[in-house]
Amino acid sequence: MAKSDYRGVWTFAEQRGGILEPVSFELLGEGRRLADQAGVELAAVLLGHQVEDLAPVLMARGADVVYLADAPSLCYFVCHWWARVVADMIRRHRPDIFILGSTPIGSELAARVAAAVETGLSSHCTALRLGENGVLDQVVPAFGGNVMATVVCPYKRPQMVTVMPGVLKEGPLQAGRKGRLERVPVEEQAKAGEHNQPSFPRLLEQIQFCPDARGVPLEKAERVVAGGFGIGGSEGWKLLERLAELLGAEVGATRPPADEGWTTMGRMIGQSGKVVRPGLYIGVGISGYMQHTVGIQESGIVIAINSDPRAPIFEAADYGIVGDYKKILPALIAVLEEAKRRKAPQ
Repeated sequence: MAKSDYRGVWTFAEQRGGILEPVSFELLGEGRRLADQAGVELAAVLLGHQVEDLAPVLMARGADVVYLADAPSLCYFVCHWWARVVADMIRRHRPDIFILGSTPIGSELAARVAAAVETGLSSHCTALRLGENGVLDQVVPAFGGNVMATVVCPYKRPQMVTVMPGVLKEGPLQAGRKGRLERVPVEEQAKAGEHNQPSFPRLLEQIQFCPDARGVPLEKAERVVAGGFGIGGSEGWKLLERLAELLGAEVGATRPPADEGWTTMGRMIGQSGKVVRPGLYIGVGISGYMQHTVGIQESGIVIAINSDPRAPIFEAADYGIVGDYKKILPALIAVLEEAKRRKAPQ
């Protein structure tokens, strides 16, 4: 089939328990921009059970069409069921571009769907641009995050990408905006894998897991205090958390602190974590390689504290403090605590 037979921009509307994930709105914002530039329709792909009431929300956020696959067998995310349905939708409707979020669900689904329809996939993109002849420029961190590479898929369709949550900006909410709802029959397709291929995994139980529900979501925080491996241990991490508490900030991290158990994986910022846009970001004991800085590049004021004057983090910082954080943080905490005491009613 010729590339010219593929048309339109699709985004994946990820929902959990009937609630749309924020990344769904971010994808619609970018999808709307690309669709308008190409002069084509923007579609949202929505899977689940009893989720039809989400379709008007997606239309209000910019979708011209909502492809709805609603069935009891799709109540919970089981990748091979969902991928079968989405791949059949692609074969039937032939979108030119398909954008999903780089979430656990989006990443797993995108890989299986891309393999099923025999097209390429760029993961963890940080920017998208429509180039010549409708070819999508897909910007991704490469070589361990040390460079930004532009990937294209000139021969296969659809052009599939996953985009890190927090990278794109949500589109405007247009109350009353209408679109077209297309229901996709999926019941027998979704169950085929379960009945005919018993080696496929089966969902036995779903457990709601919330590893860190403190404060506001990290990607929505106005202030972020983040720590790296240079913190050295859980005792130093307590200083970081105290500083964040006094500043009314959320705590972020690079991968090593999460791996070491000083904080949770949900606090990771960067290529394999979250993208933040705070007005104030303070990085403590963070080397500052691109794997992390790709997640803070849209921050307002960036302050770096590191004992190594040559640490790359200083290149991304507006202000830098060279020194031992074990001396610097207690001094900052003491000043903030004193200011707090003075403001307290006598």
